[in-house]
Amino acid sequence: MWALRRAGTPLRFHAQKAVSARGCASLEVLLTADAKNVEEHHDADCQKACCCHKPKPPAFQLSFSSGQFAWSRGFSSQPGENSGDKDDELEDGFSDLEVPPEAGKTDAGLTSEDSSDEDAADEFGLDDVDADAKPEKEYIKRTSGSILLKTVLEAPRHQLTSVLEKWRKDGNALDRSELYFVLIQLRKRKWYNKALELVEWVQKLQLFELEERDFAARVDLTAKVYGLHKAEQYIEKIPASHRGEVVYRTLLANCVATDNVKKSEEVFNRMKDLGFPPTTFSFNQLLLLYKRLDKKKIADVLTMMEKEDVKPSLFTYKLLVDAKGLVGDIEAMEKVVESMEKDGIEPDLMFNATIARHYIFNGQREKAETLLESMEGDDIQKNRFACKILLPLHAFLGNSDDVERIWKVCEDNTRLDECKSAIEAFGKLGNVEKAEKVFEDMLVKWKTLSPKFYNTLLKVYADQNLLDKGKELAKRMDENHVRFGTQTLDALVKLYVDAGEVEKAESLLHKLSLKNYIKPNYSSYMKLLDSYSKKGDIHNAEKVFNKLRQIGYTGRIRMYQLLLHSYLHAKAPAYGFKERMKADNIFPNGAVATLIAATDPFVKKKSISDLLD
Repeated sequence: MWALRRAGTPLRFHAQKAVSARGCASLEVLLTADAKNVEEHHDADCQKACCCHKPKPPAFQLSFSSGQFAWSRGFSSQPGENSGDKDDELEDGFSDLEVPPEAGKTDAGLTSEDSSDEDAADEFGLDDVDADAKPEKEYIKRTSGSILLKTVLEAPRHQLTSVLEKWRKDGNALDRSELYFVLIQLRKRKWYNKALELVEWVQKLQLFELEERDFAARVDLTAKVYGLHKAEQYIEKIPASHRGEVVYRTLLANCVATDNVKKSEEVFNRMKDLGFPPTTFSFNQLLLLYKRLDKKKIADVLTMMEKEDVKPSLFTYKLLVDAKGLVGDIEAMEKVVESMEKDGIEPDLMFNATIARHYIFNGQREKAETLLESMEGDDIQKNRFACKILLPLHAFLGNSDDVERIWKVCEDNTRLDECKSAIEAFGKLGNVEKAEKVFEDMLVKWKTLSPKFYNTLLKVYADQNLLDKGKELAKRMDENHVRFGTQTLDALVKLYVDAGEVEKAESLLHKLSLKNYIKPNYSSYMKLLDSYSKKGDIHNAEKVFNKLRQIGYTGRIRMYQLLLHSYLHAKAPAYGFKERMKADNIFPNGAVATLIAATDPFVKKKSISDLLD
């Protein structure tokens, strides 16, 4: 494996204050009104449910990229992560396969919760209990049979402690297994506030003897609700006997989740100073971070792993395969696979799906189809779990017959994730009616659905540029009290941007994110920035760029590239842009350096058409 860090060319990137809109406009008004004419007010006596006189500001914070990584100290701390309590996004790891890697946009990486990062999500040693890990009936039985889970889910947001006290007085007992099962379900829903309150209640009453992972669970949730700084303060209060590697690796995983390079490196080095043995988990966290933000450092991490004799895991190889595939280096990606096989590590379905995905989007159709055939096996009926993975991959290849064939295997006894994949697949094939039928059949069978299934159909409408259908589905979500999360906002932004209503898309993103207390996805802002840059709209491009930096999306060179494009298209000079990037500790790649030269009024420029080509 270690030769991989030297194989091939090094991996490289290709190249204002928030306004507190406290309006009481309904979703109907937001979706239909002109972007500049949505009624807003702050009336103290307003009783509408959507009105928040003093909304709690999301804990969005800036993060800053570091210089060259070494076994050094002294990096600064930057707290920040929104609680996500309002974001019921039961998005599974398969979302990584929904969209192709965009050429020249590989810096727009995935968060740990978006990229099948089971190794990253399980920082404090939970054995995840998932429908994919256990038979569906057993999983559903345990979920529906958990009185504690039902109690916590139904409890009003600010009354959980009193509800738990009543639950206990009713004679219910709690063991650690049940506690962690409930915590897993809450984390899947991103109801971090409730999860934290539950953990604090258990620890305050000392319902059982606390272990290190119990403290680590609280560190994790504190970081997600109140930010990294508060999590560090809590760590100092943990008894020394329980302040071990699991606690610090939990903090590390949260630093990585916020893309905070400096803090991640600081915590990693602190673990070394404290004498904790280096682990695959910790190195994987660095690889995950650098895969998103600084691929040049991946080789350095591999060198450190070799020096410390830390063996790579399947997840390590997943990260390396994805990093190579994202830059189109298929030969190097295949060398990673060969090295993994020599190490005796067997790929799983998701690993093969990642390889197939990169084959597909790098034009290796024959290799992709051979791999899909291998993933399917001799009998797809017996290999039912593969169906949800194969459906969208065949759709990306345009294999409509294979999509229909695999869906027939599932159709008589459908499972939720298979339905989600089918909606994606039929939508990608342009068969919107079939995608809608799958969704409606789901509603008949399950009555109520998680937001992620509505979001899947909303993405279909966005991809097919069906604005009216998308607006109707969004209104339907609102009427059915389905939570609007980051994926919903992202799909709505795409709907309006593709319809040419960019200002309306920006207005919706701003108002709905404040109304639902959520931090929009990086990709949502990039859709806006890309559209404004193509128009040469410098004012709005700068506004979106500053918003990205304000809420913590920093260290990504693509946003600087698009901003420069807005100046180029407007035929306007970008004074001091190189110094501006340097102040943000961002260094231009070849494409950005060319754009800086093109927009520098003191440098002789090529024609705009040459630069755009």
